[in-house]
Amino acid sequence: MNEIIGYLIQSPTALYLTVGIISLCIGSFLNVVIYRTPKMMEQEWRQDCQMLLHPDQAIIDEDKLTLSKPASTCPKCKTPIRWYQNIPVISWLFLRGKCGECENPISIRYPLVEVLTAVCSLVVVAVFGPSLQMLFGLILTWTLIALTFIDFDTQLLPDRYTLPLAALGLAVNSYALYTSPTSAIWGYLIGFLCLWVVYYLFKIVTGKEGMGYGDFKLLAALGAWMGPFLLPLIVLLSSLVGAIIGIILMKVKKENQPFAFGPYIAIAGWIAFLWGNEIMKVYLGG
Repeated sequence: MNEIIGYLIQSPTALYLTVGIISLCIGSFLNVVIYRTPKMMEQEWRQDCQMLLHPDQAIIDEDKLTLSKPASTCPKCKTPIRWYQNIPVISWLFLRGKCGECENPISIRYPLVEVLTAVCSLVVVAVFGPSLQMLFGLILTWTLIALTFIDFDTQLLPDRYTLPLAALGLAVNSYALYTSPTSAIWGYLIGFLCLWVVYYLFKIVTGKEGMGYGDFKLLAALGAWMGPFLLPLIVLLSSLVGAIIGIILMKVKKENQPFAFGPYIAIAGWIAFLWGNEIMKVYLGG
């Protein structure tokens, strides 16, 4: 193992190829996470509601859904997807975007998520090089991609991902990997409170809820990774990105829909994580 790690450190080409291939596979897994996590949550909510409202009745008899079980099948014909039909990007191209049995269309988003994961991962490698910062940066990147698409689809930012992400940020920064331990703690606290305050002020003024608690937790997690000083940049970038993409989506769909802010926090957070200090230096004229 040490020889392999040493070889990857000494050979940038091997490092990029290895990370690229692994990231394509991770992207394939993220498609499962994005699709199944909301369904797993709905299943748990149904069972919790039944236990609360009808504790004397038997729990709804349904197979427990996890990220690994049951095996993936075509949503239309229920044919199991074989391993050679699940090779990232290649299988989708070989099958021409259709099920191998019933020719039901397979969304192009699946290979796009795989490619996006690989490209973003290679960018992380280019910024940090072979280091622990790169390794944990990849974990942050993959988690943000999953949260972005889950929130786009369902307007949910699951605690099962945002809270461990925050804990990991605090843990790695206990060794000052990206910022000091004190800065990480204050980043977490301020990241949560700044959106929480905006949320309650908006609710007092309008009587409506402008955002969900998942947004607070995601920004808090990013604060735990980067500290408090990049939080204003993340909020500003997320507002700009959200405004641009939101206008485009309204023009395309031509209808008003609830606005998911989490994806733009995630995008802005990833940008700040990689280039935030450089952006701040340029902005401040230093």
